[in-house]
Amino acid sequence: MKSYSLFKKDWQSELRTRYAINALAMFILVTISVILFSIGQEKISKLLTGGLLWVVIFFSAMSGLARAFVSEEERGTTLTLHLIAKPSTIFTGKLLFNIVLVYLMNISIVILYSLLFESFSIENVGLFFLAGLFGSFGIAVSSTIIAAIISKASAKGTLYPVLAFPILLPLILILLELTKYSINGKTIAASFIELAFLVSYDVVMLTASYMLFDFIWKD
Repeated sequence: MKSYSLFKKDWQSELRTRYAINALAMFILVTISVILFSIGQEKISKLLTGGLLWVVIFFSAMSGLARAFVSEEERGTTLTLHLIAKPSTIFTGKLLFNIVLVYLMNISIVILYSLLFESFSIENVGLFFLAGLFGSFGIAVSSTIIAAIISKASAKGTLYPVLAFPILLPLILILLELTKYSINGKTIAASFIELAFLVSYDVVMLTASYMLFDFIWKD
């Protein structure tokens, strides 16, 4: 229940300030616009548009998900959270907030991307949905624990993408592969190994995050 209360507090605060939402919206629009202007009248393949989709998602996540714990440090509410809740409860609340934010972000990107790129066509929607579902969860989990780590550092802005890239790289690579399969119409059964890797990544990151967060939070 405390986790939900923390999530509710963060969500209401975000609705008032709109910091992460505005940052994500502006970055998405700017990134897609740059891609459109760069391509111009050139025709690009379906596979290339699928790859560019996850590039947009990755860098958009870097711009809007870093403040999960940084905002607590800036407001001076970290000590209060130490006193009223267990580390696992705090992490769960922050994770819920990032999960909602990531899913809203990715749904918006896919809709906008589909409208602006004619060559972006998915043959197997079910496979693409599963990839987006588990992939977005993995991005949310990884981003949350990275945000907790950088909240204790002095160079918060530059450290986030440096830590995020090697951690998220395996996830992005497998998502690129699954997107290629969904564009080509490959069946879910034929993509079982990649989906299993994706789910395993989520489980490992979630387990490791809960194990490490207690030490990070109390440091």
